[in-house]
Amino acid sequence: MSFMTRLAAAALLSMSTALPLMAQDRDLTISVGFGPTAEVPDPRAGYNGWMSNQTGVTETLMGIDYDLNLYPRLAAGIEQAGPTTWRVTLRPALAFHDGTPVTAQAVINAITAISDEGHSGYNARIAKLLDLASISADGDTVVVFETNSPNAAFPWTLSEPGIAIIGAPSDAYPINATGPFVFREAIPEQLYRVEAHADYRLGTPRLDEVRVVAIPDPGASALAFEAGEVDLVINYPETDFKRIRETGALGFSAPTSRLYFYTVNATSGPMANPLIRRAVSVAIDRQGIVDAALSGVGGLPAGTVYPAGKGWAAEIDPVYDPALAETLLTEAGAVKQGGQWMLDGAPIEIDIVTYASRAALPPTAEVTQAFLQAIAIKATVRVGEYGASNDAIADGSADMFLQAWVTTPQGDPGAVLEALLKSTGGSNTGGYANPELDQLLADGRTTFDPEARGVIYDQVQQIIADDAAMIPVFHVNQVNVSRPGLTGYAVHPTETYWINHETAFTE
Repeated sequence: MSFMTRLAAAALLSMSTALPLMAQDRDLTISVGFGPTAEVPDPRAGYNGWMSNQTGVTETLMGIDYDLNLYPRLAAGIEQAGPTTWRVTLRPALAFHDGTPVTAQAVINAITAISDEGHSGYNARIAKLLDLASISADGDTVVVFETNSPNAAFPWTLSEPGIAIIGAPSDAYPINATGPFVFREAIPEQLYRVEAHADYRLGTPRLDEVRVVAIPDPGASALAFEAGEVDLVINYPETDFKRIRETGALGFSAPTSRLYFYTVNATSGPMANPLIRRAVSVAIDRQGIVDAALSGVGGLPAGTVYPAGKGWAAEIDPVYDPALAETLLTEAGAVKQGGQWMLDGAPIEIDIVTYASRAALPPTAEVTQAFLQAIAIKATVRVGEYGASNDAIADGSADMFLQAWVTTPQGDPGAVLEALLKSTGGSNTGGYANPELDQLLADGRTTFDPEARGVIYDQVQQIIADDAAMIPVFHVNQVNVSRPGLTGYAVHPTETYWINHETAFTE
């Protein structure tokens, strides 16, 4: 019986049944909402590196730990030799899956492909992050990177999953990497399968095989889990999390750096006025949204861009104060007439757009609409595709665009904010412009002392809060469930790490 046939059969099972135990304790089947993009997805292209990194196939020169700290991974260390020069020393005796050594030249070959438009590993996004003027070897164990301009974020960039260090491919090793698992098979949009690499440098993996199956519908993945078809579900439905744990399932829930936030139309309409933006922000009960849209287990209210207690987060608490919202509206020149706030003789109306590929987005927008209506601001919600919503905020036909981004995908605070809020940012579709913020973001990139950088990004976050340059709503918890006994696994705040050589099922 095929997997999809068994999945359909699983839909007939009662949601209250006890969880079956799968027989193969050294195998792990993971359900996620997306699948690989090709039969051999080059880890450097697109976002393919996320899955190869998550499944332990590929590794990067640097890594991000569970507190969003940077650490050497394949690198033994990194040092700055000049304003634009970085020297990375490789760990000794590294080898690819086929046994060939990982040399400085092999690293160069892997990374230069990212900027080669004719190569399967070409990735314009990552090439921009790297911003390399040159890359060279100093012997077999040192790679010398020269960037086009000073960039304090460069060491963090080397943790980007797409900057995977891979060797020459072969039939036996089409993705010839360095991790604890070896890529074996991919079926586009359906399956990604890996096997243990017995010679992994940190020890033989405790799992023999890992299969990632794509089940886009969260409800279907929940049914597959209860039928014993999958062992671990990434992004389990929040509304069912409490009940499934009562059946004996092991639950994992922890905040990530994925932020649900509103991009604001800062160039036209009511949200062009910073006082109205702030009024809208404090009118939103973020805890109420978490409770309503995520069943109280799926996220933490956000006062700032980064998750509280992790890495770069400033101490800015979310504010819910409807009375303050009305005061700010009055300061903006609005008056309340007939139960409706008016500005320049016209009602204040807020058009909210979002997309549906993440289940929590539409209900979050709808609850926001209710909070705005509670203070007499008319609001509408349109749910469409991401591109259409992005276009609507860019062309001024919408006022607020609800979206969800990982704000520290490489652990560093700068890149995402530069994209979203710098006046020349490639994803600044709301047109926000603030010279002081632009300068601080530039200073953050060229300041190399970590404490000084921290002060700069605290100032950045304070400006964002004071000016409501964007409106953070919550940091989503990644809510996952597994069958009992899964060890060596935890939710990672960047969402880019799942399993390692120590992941196992125990009695």
